[in-house]
Amino acid sequence: MGITKTEHFTTTQNELAILAKAMGHPARIAIIEYLLKTESCICGDIVNELPLAQPTVSQHLKELKNAGLIKGNIEGNAICYCLNEEGFNKLKGFFETITSYLTTKECC
Repeated sequence: MGITKTEHFTTTQNELAILAKAMGHPARIAIIEYLLKTESCICGDIVNELPLAQPTVSQHLKELKNAGLIKGNIEGNAICYCLNEEGFNKLKGFFETITSYLTTKECC
């Protein structure tokens, strides 16, 4: 496998790519949707919502957290997760730029 050469891209481009990659799995979308419905939750609650094993859910949570899309706080023996506003604001800005472009330009 080749080297990605991320140093040839801007910090913003690399950050957006990490965010997009983290969202590139249906289980992660399901986790985000679940977190949208709840104030916060314990990992076990998420496991009960998905047709996946606990270690698999934990790996998806780790990917979302590493990308900056969710935050987790340890409360006793459990970790409570919630959405990370900062990560989603970056995505929002990117998609607002695209939406603005699409509403003002005509394509072939």
